[in-house]
Amino acid sequence: MRINYTAVAASAAAYWVLGALWYSPLLFARPFVALKGYSPEQLAAVEAQSHAGEIGLALLTSLLLAYVLAHFVKFTGAETAASGALTGFWLWLGFVVTTNLETVIFEQRPLGLYLINNGYHLVGLLGMGALLAVWRRERHRVPAYQS
Repeated sequence: MRINYTAVAASAAAYWVLGALWYSPLLFARPFVALKGYSPEQLAAVEAQSHAGEIGLALLTSLLLAYVLAHFVKFTGAETAASGALTGFWLWLGFVVTTNLETVIFEQRPLGLYLINNGYHLVGLLGMGALLAVWRRERHRVPAYQS
């Protein structure tokens, strides 16, 4: 199976940008910080640090996630936005929701934090799955994957 790496890179970049937006003051930064329980001093210390390493690692994990999702899109035969999003949904439900729930159960992390984090993954996987399913190479008009 050949993968369209342009489609993988584009969907990974979209997922990564979604993360930046999701955890920004425009969306969930305030409730996220509140649920983390940071004091004003702790928050100031976190904001003063460079996060280049974390941001770079997030991009790499987005690329890996998109690459693996492209394989699942192929395996499910998804070729429409809806079927690609459904593939992303099932992977989210089966692997993300279940494995991350343990942080609430065993680490006593707040349920709200779990919902914010997993909401991001849900929206991201739906979008990436849809994009990977419908992306076509102009020259060949084939999906993001090729058999």
